[in-house]
Amino acid sequence: MYEPIRSKSVHSPAGDQASFPHRSREEELDIQLAGHLAALLAVTDELRSLSPDDGAGDLDEAAGELARHIARLRRGDAPARSAAVVRAIHEPALSALHVRAHALAGRALVVAASRADTTVAILAARRMEAHAARTDGTGAVGHSDPAGHSVSSVSSGSGGSPALAAA
Repeated sequence: MYEPIRSKSVHSPAGDQASFPHRSREEELDIQLAGHLAALLAVTDELRSLSPDDGAGDLDEAAGELARHIARLRRGDAPARSAAVVRAIHEPALSALHVRAHALAGRALVVAASRADTTVAILAARRMEAHAARTDGTGAVGHSDPAGHSVSSVSSGSGGSPALAAA
């Protein structure tokens, strides 16, 4: 009644699976963590070029430590570093860079924790604290809403919406 199917289905897996690149979960986490740290290093380099000399030492040390961990995760490949120097920047833009660096450090912390890399997790937590301290003076990392309230990244505890603090 029906003729049998003579060709392979398009839904069946390919016969030679060795040609498809496979990486372990740990290798994928290494790649993801190196990417987050490289992004944090780029923002740190930018902040180093924009910051007054009094805060540059801390940023130099952090950039060096970030570069060492990136090279370790990339098995010896040194990260690309920015040499761009921009001097004219307004204070809100500098604060925005600290907010961005804080968010990137948070992402790195999550990935480091999931791969149980305590050294990088401690580094990321320290960078989060350093960038949070340099934002708006209250320690809240966020932005202002149209009403002039500071919108913090700390959740209110019920519902997960951002908490509002009077500015």
